[in-house]
Amino acid sequence: IELPRPVFHAGFMIKVKKILECICFSCSKLKVDESDPMVANIRRRVKDQHRLKAIWALASKKRICEPDEMEEDNGDATAENEFQAEQRQPKAKHGGCGHIQPIFRKQALKLNGEFRPADKEDGGEPIKRTIPPSEVHKVLQKISNHDLSLMGLSAEWARPDWMILTVLPVPPAAVRPSIAIDGGAIRSEDDLTYKLSAILKTSALVQRMEAEGTPPSVIDEHFSLLQF
Repeated sequence: IELPRPVFHAGFMIKVKKILECICFSCSKLKVDESDPMVANIRRRVKDQHRLKAIWALASKKRICEPDEMEEDNGDATAENEFQAEQRQPKAKHGGCGHIQPIFRKQALKLNGEFRPADKEDGGEPIKRTIPPSEVHKVLQKISNHDLSLMGLSAEWARPDWMILTVLPVPPAAVRPSIAIDGGAIRSEDDLTYKLSAILKTSALVQRMEAEGTPPSVIDEHFSLLQF
C-alpha cells in the first residue's frame, strides 16, 4: 500500500529521535568533529552495533552545527608560517552550517521540536511545533554514507530514512485467514485484513482530498488516522 505521506514506524521512533540528535537538522551533517580524539577512538575501537550510542553521547550535547573558522584575509606572514610549522599537519574541518539545533521530544507517535531563534534580539522565546514525518524523512535522506558509517549504520542495509514508512507491505492471505463462525456457515475476515482495508480507504481519501484542494487542517485530521 503506497501511503500518501510518510508516517513514523512505532518500533523505530526512539532510534529516529537518537539519529536526529546526532545530526544537524538543517544540513544533515554529523554534529561531532572527526578530528576529536574521542570520535577517532569510537571509530577505531567501538563495534558497529554500539557506535550509535557512543556517538549520540557526544553529539546530543551540541546545540549548534559548528561551521569552519573564518580565515583572515590579511595576516602576518611570519606568524602564519610559524603557526603552520607548529601545526605540522592541517586539522580536519567540520564544515557545519552554523544553525542552532532544536530540542526533540517524543510524545506517543509524535515528534515535537523546540526551535530557538538564531538572534537573541528576536525575543528569545523558542518556537515549539510538531515535526511531520515527511520533514524528518527528508532530513534523514540527506545523511552521507560516511556519516552513516561513523554512526555504525549501513548505507546498503540500514539507512535511517527507511525507518520512516512510505509504503506499507501487505502480508499474504495465508497469515490472515478468514474465521469460520457457527460451524462454517458464516465466515469473517481476520482483524488484520480489516485494519489493512481501513488503511487503504484512508489513504485513498487523503489523496482525493489533496487533489481537490481541501484545507490542510482537514487533511491532517484524516492523515493522523494513518499514523495511529
